[in-house]
Amino acid sequence: MSFHLHKFPLLSKSGFLEKLIEQLPSEDGSGRVLKLHDIPGGAKAFELVAKFCYDVKIELTSLNIVSLRCAAEYLQMTEDYGEGNLISQTEVFLNEVFGNWTDTVKALETCEEVGAFAEEVHIVSRCIDSLAVKACADPQLFNWPVKGQENAQSPNGTVLWNGISSTTKPQPTGEDWWYEDVSFLRFPLYKLFILSVEAKGLKAENIAASLIHYAKRNIPLINNQSSFNDMNHVGSGATISTNSEVDQRVLLEEIVGLLPSVKGVTTTNFLIGLLRTAMILHASPSCREILEKKIGSQLDQALLVDLLIPNMGYTVETLYDIDCIQRILDHFMYIYHATTASSPCIVEEGQLVGGTDTLTPLTMVASLVDGYLAEVAPDVNLKLPKFHSLAAVIPDYARSMDDGIYHAVDVYLKAHPWLSDSEREQLCRLMNCQKLSLEASTHAAQNERLPLRVIVQVLFFEQLRLRTSISGWFFVSDNLDNSQHPSRNLGLPKNDCSKPMESSAQDGEEGGGKDVKERVSELERECVGMKMELEKLVKAKKSWSLLPKKLGFRRKSQPCIPKADDVKEQTPSASAPQNNESGVVGQGVVE
Repeated sequence: MSFHLHKFPLLSKSGFLEKLIEQLPSEDGSGRVLKLHDIPGGAKAFELVAKFCYDVKIELTSLNIVSLRCAAEYLQMTEDYGEGNLISQTEVFLNEVFGNWTDTVKALETCEEVGAFAEEVHIVSRCIDSLAVKACADPQLFNWPVKGQENAQSPNGTVLWNGISSTTKPQPTGEDWWYEDVSFLRFPLYKLFILSVEAKGLKAENIAASLIHYAKRNIPLINNQSSFNDMNHVGSGATISTNSEVDQRVLLEEIVGLLPSVKGVTTTNFLIGLLRTAMILHASPSCREILEKKIGSQLDQALLVDLLIPNMGYTVETLYDIDCIQRILDHFMYIYHATTASSPCIVEEGQLVGGTDTLTPLTMVASLVDGYLAEVAPDVNLKLPKFHSLAAVIPDYARSMDDGIYHAVDVYLKAHPWLSDSEREQLCRLMNCQKLSLEASTHAAQNERLPLRVIVQVLFFEQLRLRTSISGWFFVSDNLDNSQHPSRNLGLPKNDCSKPMESSAQDGEEGGGKDVKERVSELERECVGMKMELEKLVKAKKSWSLLPKKLGFRRKSQPCIPKADDVKEQTPSASAPQNNESGVVGQGVVE
């Protein structure tokens, strides 16, 4: 663009133009041509400079102040060439801009138009610092003019000045009020802003939330991940970036580098979504490793649906990426062992002695892994070593019940019927038959896919559990009698219900109290009821003692379940006394 101007207004305001004009050859009657190719802001900014030199009033706004300030610096429009020159006037207005959040954001966005000139005059750093101070401060305390409050109106339609009304209080502003504004910045400026607020002590939770908002706006592939269906999407008025895959990959790697290192501040759901996107965009191995370690450090907060990451490798062997989950799980166990090393918990024979709080994340991960194994088990391409390796990472004491791992093993055996007997036994060693529930034990006893040795173990432990339950009934009954009738300890038979009743009745008559008779009658009714319940329990479990006999499993040294008749004979009754020193059940009580 060409400008036809007089030289004297320019000479009086600009030192740079004065030097250029002096260097030009003098030609009488003809104009002189100056070429300004590198002026910041281009022709639009120079037009405002020219008007200023001609003392024409110009309007300064947050959109033109940066280019005008840089142009004034380039043209050397200092106070040496006149008081109140353009540099001083633009500086005064810039200070006003820095006091307003929205104007500062607009001014910062225009810094890209002038490039390095804005950094030379420290406009970028001052804008970033101004925004960082406001983002770290409480907007309700300092009443910053944040977005949405500048033109706020009261219920009566009266325009509020500076967001304040004498009749109504401004609406409370949350800590996320600035996320949307800074998400429009180009990443180099946004990165400077994040580093600034981090240096000023902004909470890691707010930094992570801002990064999530920025990533969802500028990396469209993240919003396409199925794991983000439950997250808040970008507002309807927002425009999603249309960056190329290369730009998205670079941006994703940069965002991963800015994520706070504090555990838990970035949701596991978002981290897994970033990992999926990184796989699609073929991000660098270091980027994916960082994400896997972050996910592993808080794996106990993940959901099963999040872990079902499709296999996106060039050689697709399995439907899901088992190797990725294996690395994540290994990192979780590494951190868990390092954490418990400082506050160890003692585990003996599967029982936790101390450190219940430290075991809770491991228990949650154990349940998560069991569910994951059940989901991937139907894949016929899943090899036994991978399945076994993933399941074996979780120690036995982490599972209170082994129903989950049993279900996963059963699904895998059903989907891989060609496994040999040795492979089946190797797979079944992952579960502890003693920690199966009654429902799982019943299913396992009838499961033809399990090895015979495992079925026998299940039946044995179920029989042992039944014997312990019956012995417990007698133990409770005996303690109840002793606690309610302490006179039995004075030489009376323990299991004779008729004699204690008679003796107690006599004591009651001698003492003249009727309470003893009532207690004895109540005890007699309880004994009869317990006897009936035990008979029902033995009849229901009688089928469990038949199958071990057929298999030849019962040995001389192993305990057996007493028959219903034996239980009936040894149960305390109101009419027949019983010797407590003989019999299977009596021995159990003594032990």
